Formats: sequence, structure tokens, C-alpha cells
Amino acid sequence: AGRSCADTRQVYAEKGYSTGTAPLVQISGEHLRLCPQDYTCCSSQMEETLSLQSERDFLKAVEDNSQFLLTTFTQRHRRFDEFFRELIELSEKSMNQMFTKTYGRLFTQNVHVFQELFVELRRYYSGATISLTEVLSDFWSRLVERVFSLVNPQYQFSEDYLECVSKHAEQLQPFGDVPRKLRVQVSRAFIAARALSQGLATGRDIVSKATKLTADSECVRGLMRQWYCPLCRGMAFLRPCHSLCLNVMKGCLANQADLETEWNNFIVMPNFITYHLSLCFFFCPLSDALYQVSEKLEGPFNIELAADSLSVKVSEAIMHMQENSVTISTKVFQGCGNPRPVPGRSKRSPKDSGGSRKPFRTYSPEEKPTTAAGTNLDRLVTELKERLRPMRGFWVSLPHTICSDEKMAADVTNEDRCWNGQTRGRYLPDVIGDGLVSQINNPEVEVDIARPDVRTRQLIMELRVVTNKLRHAQSGQDLDFMDSKCEEGSGSRGGDHGERYSDDWPGYGPYSPPHNKSPRNPASNPAKPPRARERNGSKWNRNNGRVRSATGRLTSSLFPLLPFMATVALMWR
Repeated sequence: AGRSCADTRQVYAEKGYSTGTAPLVQISGEHLRLCPQDYTCCSSQMEETLSLQSERDFLKAVEDNSQFLLTTFTQRHRRFDEFFRELIELSEKSMNQMFTKTYGRLFTQNVHVFQELFVELRRYYSGATISLTEVLSDFWSRLVERVFSLVNPQYQFSEDYLECVSKHAEQLQPFGDVPRKLRVQVSRAFIAARALSQGLATGRDIVSKATKLTADSECVRGLMRQWYCPLCRGMAFLRPCHSLCLNVMKGCLANQADLETEWNNFIVMPNFITYHLSLCFFFCPLSDALYQVSEKLEGPFNIELAADSLSVKVSEAIMHMQENSVTISTKVFQGCGNPRPVPGRSKRSPKDSGGSRKPFRTYSPEEKPTTAAGTNLDRLVTELKERLRPMRGFWVSLPHTICSDEKMAADVTNEDRCWNGQTRGRYLPDVIGDGLVSQINNPEVEVDIARPDVRTRQLIMELRVVTNKLRHAQSGQDLDFMDSKCEEGSGSRGGDHGERYSDDWPGYGPYSPPHNKSPRNPASNPAKPPRARERNGSKWNRNNGRVRSATGRLTSSLFPLLPFMATVALMWR
């Protein structure tokens, strides 16, 4: 009499399948397509059913073991995104409260200038293709027009006159060095924040796509042979040898293993990341991008501090212009002409128009504010780094992770009492290497190494793209603008704006227009015929465009070179 198939029938029934076609005792296995054609406890229908079950088991194992990746990226992205957005909102509220208390009606009458700034900052963070440098330039241009009118209330200024003022703000520097400092801090912080948020979202999407597998027929054959052929042989509780499992998994996951290099560039931490950030900028290799950008956010690229100090720095700029209003106004009157006095008011010094100002409170580094969720950036970054560390080498280690499960394979120390693909005994073939090319000698799964998986190659390219964005963010460059800068071609790479135009204003160069020059005429617009006076070669009129366009061209050409450098990496307050 043949051997009993009771154990096989029991396991088969426990999986929810009918035992109607299951033999009671072993029968000849000539009908088998996947398992060894020895005596068997499986009918053809059972073999087909179990092969489908082996595929489901494999896909579930991949999903289960990658779930922590998907969960981490999903949760971290949501927490960072909520934090960044709330931080921008808190910064705007803080500015509104501070300026309303300090400037009162003067602020509320001009609040739209500040609202537009925060609208643009939100748009940039949300992914809009806009230049932060141009956003800030536009803000300062609008602000200088408002403040200039406020510090000279005894005069009437036409729109064209104020255009003249804002056009030459780069030379006047009415706000001192604050615009440059704020551009550095806000740009590097927002570039890093947006890059990190986008990187986390991309990581989530790539994991989701990479783990949605379809097992081809050769993979299913290998899965069936290792997991359910022992069941068909009547050895219901015998597990495949560990090395057999590894070879099957490496064959089935060959394309995923090829994600490894780009994945590690995207994820992991170099050993020397704990160096001071300024040193890391010069000496860290351009790899491990996501981790390094998260590190940047802890230090001088801290969006929390950038958002927190925004209102303070803008207020400092306004006060600087008030304190220097006489000098600034004198130069403006020389360059743009004498404005008309307000009827019924006598001329007086612009300095007299400044009121008392209350001191502003700033946060010390120890007083970093938290959001409504009770978190701050340091905590978020620390948590992220802790979760990124175990992700290194995930795709290459996935076969080992699956085969280390006692339900999937025998323990690595049990080399003799395991299923070797034919019977109980030691598995003799060597464990092959990782990746598609290494599968040419895989004894368990036949893999066509000449036909790489198209979807996996697309994921590799996506990883390269997002890693490149993160690398540029580390150095203060927004990759969305890099190509357009190159297309602009022969435009100046520029130096400091003040140096380039240092002789354009009266008192800086040989030309000084008469003090009784009339207010600026609309004919100065470059789209209209210039006045005769403007055709005499004056440096003053070389750039007639409004500051929003002139400054935009200059600052946008410099945008890839924003000072995300270690030499200015110390946080200024």
C-alpha cells in the first residue's frame, strides 16, 4: 500500500481548499508539471491550485516586508508637509500681529503687500515653478514704494515716480543688507524644505510601485518547487533549505535588486554625516541625498528659524530705511527729480516723520516654537533620520529577509533536514549574486538577463531624478530653474549687484542730474520712445524697466549660485 497523504490533505484543507481531488495515498506523479514526478499526494488540479497559492504567498511576503518603508514615507511626508505649511501660516500670523501692534493703520492699509509674499511662498513650497529670488525682489520693490511714501508724507508721488524709486533700489539699498540676508536664509530653507517634502513623496511612490509585482511563469515554478512540492511529496511540514529559498527569491526579485545603488544614493547616511555641517558641505560625497537634506534642515537651512525671523527682519529693514530716510530721499530726489509737496503742508525732514518704535522680541535658539501638533523641526528631523537608517540595502536584503522567516524556509543552521528541491537533504548549489546580470547562473529560476523589466528601469530613473534634485538642494540650487538659466545663455553670471551698479546713482559716479529735475515721465518706459535726455548715454537710464523685471533678470541668473555655502552657513538672527 502507498504512503498515507493524511498530512497533505490536512494542510491543503487548512488553506481553504476542497480535498475532493486529493488522493488518500500517494499515486504516480507522471501528471505533474512543476514538482518531481515521483510518487505524489497531489492531483493536477492541486498542483495548479498550489502554484497560484505560492505566487500569492510570495507577493504577500514582499508586501509585508516592505510595509514599513511605505508607512514611513507616507507618515513622514504627511508630518513634514503639515509642519511646513503650519509654520508658514504661523509666520504670517506673527507678522500680522507684530506689525499691527507696531504700525497700526499704516500696516493694515498695506497688508496686501505682505499677503502676496506669503501666497507666493506657499505656492513655491507646493511645487509651483517660481523663483524665490524673484518673489523676494518683488516684495522689496513693492515695500520700498510704500515705505518711501510713508517717510515722506509731505510730498505727493505719482506711480511713475515710485517706479523710479523701486527701479534703483539695488543701488540705493534702502533696507541695508537685510534683503540679501533674508534671501539667503529664506531661499536655502525653502529649497531644502520643498526638496525634502518632494523626496519623501517620491520615496513613497517608488516603494508603492516597486512592490506591486507580477511573478512570471519561471518565478512561479521556482516558488512552487520550494514551498509546495514537499507537500505534494507527503512531507507536509518540511521547509525549503535556506540557500534554496535565497536562490528562488533572488531570481524572482532580480530586477528589484537593481534598484539598490540608486536607492542607497537616495536614502542612506555616510559615516561622517555627524561632522559639522559646514565641513560636510565640502567633504561629504554627493550621495545619500535624502538623509543629507534632512541634516541641512537641522542647521543653517532651518525653515523653522527662517519663518520665525521673517517678520523681525522685515521690521529691521523698515527701521533701517526710516533711520536713513534723509540720505535715501536726497539721492532719490537727485535721481528721480523733486516731487510735488502736498498742498497745505510745509516741507520737513523725512526724519521727523518717524514715530517711536517698540522693541521687537526674537526667539533665542533655545526657544524654538512648536506647531499646534506639538512638534518642532529638530524632533521631526531626528525621527526621520532614525527611520531612514534601516532602509539602507533594503532591496538586496529583501530575499534574505523573506527567507529568514521560519514559515518560508528552514533555519540557515539546518542544512540536512530541509527540502532541497527534490527530497529531504542538503542543498548543494551555491547561492548566486544579486541583480539581474547575476541570474545567468541561477539554478532555480530561469531569468532572461537580456530583457530587464521596463517598469523597474523607470523607477531607477525616477530615483536618479529626485536624488539629483536633493543634491542640488544641498548646495542651494533649485533644479527646476537650472535648465532655464542655461537656456538664457550669454546673460551675465553676475557679481554683487551693488558692485555692478555702484556708479549709477548721483554721488557714486561722474554724472549727477540737476537737483531741479522734474518728476519721472512715463516716456521713460522702454516700450516707448525715450526722451532726448535719455539718448545722451546717461548711465542713469541704461535700464528703464521696472524693478520687477530688471531685478528679476539679474537675480534669476544668480539663482543657481545662491549662497548655500558653508562660509555663510551660520544662522544669523
